[in-house]
Amino acid sequence: MRKFGVVVVLLLIGALVAFVAAGFRPGPSIQIAKPEKFVGASTPVEIVVGTPTADPSAVTIVFEQNGTRTTIPHLDPKTVGVRDAGAGADQTAVVGVVSREVVPMLASGTGRIIVSATRPVLFGLRTVASEVTRDVQVRLEKPRIEVVSTYHYINVGGSEAIVYKVQPNDVASGVTVGDIRYPGFPATGAAGEGVAIQDPSLRIAFFALRYDQPESTPMRLYARDEAGNTASAEFEHRVFPKAFKSSRIPIEDKFLDKVIPAILATTTEINPQGAMIDKFVAVNSELRKKNADTIAAQAAKTSAEMLWKGVVFHPFTNNAVESAFADKRTYVYNGKEVDHQTHLGFDLASTANATIVAANRGKVVYAAPLGIYGNCVIIDHGMGVQSLYAHLSSLAVQPGADVEKDQPIGKSGQTGMAGGDHLHFTMLVNGQMVNPVEWWDSHWIADRILRKLR
Repeated sequence: MRKFGVVVVLLLIGALVAFVAAGFRPGPSIQIAKPEKFVGASTPVEIVVGTPTADPSAVTIVFEQNGTRTTIPHLDPKTVGVRDAGAGADQTAVVGVVSREVVPMLASGTGRIIVSATRPVLFGLRTVASEVTRDVQVRLEKPRIEVVSTYHYINVGGSEAIVYKVQPNDVASGVTVGDIRYPGFPATGAAGEGVAIQDPSLRIAFFALRYDQPESTPMRLYARDEAGNTASAEFEHRVFPKAFKSSRIPIEDKFLDKVIPAILATTTEINPQGAMIDKFVAVNSELRKKNADTIAAQAAKTSAEMLWKGVVFHPFTNNAVESAFADKRTYVYNGKEVDHQTHLGFDLASTANATIVAANRGKVVYAAPLGIYGNCVIIDHGMGVQSLYAHLSSLAVQPGADVEKDQPIGKSGQTGMAGGDHLHFTMLVNGQMVNPVEWWDSHWIADRILRKLR
């Protein structure tokens, strides 16, 4: 009997030790995924709670401001399920919203999100808890945006610039043309060439009306802060139609046998099968689209400063124009139409292996083979403006290199989808190909850009 009592005592002591020890086990891991810094009029709150072996038994989200704490209602974590983006099998998403409906006293200023969670341990006999906090900035006022420049004229397929003011100074802003956004940049980055700007609220945005967008495409300024507050403003503008040429391009087997295998040898993005003409159509359409995406992605590398400082771009006037911007091409093989594409640049030819120079001062962001464009160079001139040089036989620059206007960057050639030695040149505005003719015109640059800045 005494032995039994000893056993019972030992069991009780063991249970007590286990009970106490369970309290020292780690609580759930808590990550506040959203918001990162700002809270607006209605802001999602997303929490990721991790537990080693079981779902959290309780998650509480509290918003604290000016000494007042408000519990944020959220979905039952068990009904939300596991996050897909990098969450392990033991992680659960919890979502809620901070808004004036939920937090009636929500006001602009500082605030804090407090998240606590518990999980069961020791077969549910105890729970362990964790808590994390995040300081946030509440912004309830919409950004303010107003137009400063006047006379905004734009050709279909062309470019334009607008100067405007936005406050607060740290909000994202720019121009929307249809569903395409063109970001604005601090106008202080355009200093030089008779321009001296010190107002931190001034912005300049370069934007375009694509060759395939209607003349009636809506254009407006936009502003959006990190709290999700938005504002927009209309601006006066006038659109001028532009007639583009059409041409029929005969495709011969000799050309196909020369260019298609060479292009496919430089890319893994597509692997077309079938006859050579079928591969041509895939390269001319599918690979062309992928190449365009690569080109557009270079816009993310643009400088916030105007690197070209307002000087007219090299016009390549010593070259013969073989094809102009936005030519509509119909490709014909054995008398049958096999493809339709739009040529978004100028094909310029002089002599074989002619020296190709940078159209203006800038930084090289791309210098490598690029599908249908062959050996290709893209130079960033700042504020979303870039220039592209294609079909080069050789490259004389590397990505990251600073170049001056008229500095050699390579030799002309016939790499990529080229039937003869020439330079394919185009200008880009935030990744959108635009008519280079405007950028070759000193009067256009003086009137459309420098006048507004000055």
